[in-house]
Amino acid sequence: MTTHLGFLRAINLGATRVFPKDDIRRVTEAAGFGDVRTHINTGNIRFDTRMRSRAKIEQTLERAYAADRGFDVPAITFRADEFAALAADAVALDDDNPGLARHYIYLLKTELDADTVARVEARVSDAGRMVVRGRAAHALLQPGYQDGAVDPLDAAKLLGVATNRNLTVVRALAEKWC
Repeated sequence: MTTHLGFLRAINLGATRVFPKDDIRRVTEAAGFGDVRTHINTGNIRFDTRMRSRAKIEQTLERAYAADRGFDVPAITFRADEFAALAADAVALDDDNPGLARHYIYLLKTELDADTVARVEARVSDAGRMVVRGRAAHALLQPGYQDGAVDPLDAAKLLGVATNRNLTVVRALAEKWC
């Protein structure tokens, strides 16, 4: 069995996309995954599986969630060791950029091609800048960026299927589950 972390996109946003963490756990277990745990109510899940293919894991989860909820729930997964490395890299990047107001990590379903990486990393302004590393795109936001802005660097549309978490959550999940 291998431990994986999953991140669900676009849930618990308004009245029509509700998916409480107890239901996420129930549906994930019913889909055949073991030792299922959740963290806060934003679609963070840990589970064990014998499946090796990330695509198959994500497809299995997405089908189970859609059948239970009646709407699509994109799932982005990482093996625990992959996520631990991603989190360590995020902490190092944060340490290399002191004084940030916020550091969001977009978790990507697929790696971006070189042209798209260049376009994402060209999103630089007084608000901050983007850095792409593997299946993570980091929004490094400076003091004074418009607090509360969903995508202050206007990069999300370039990332494909992705969901973001702040550095605090990424660090906590790595410490708790990896």
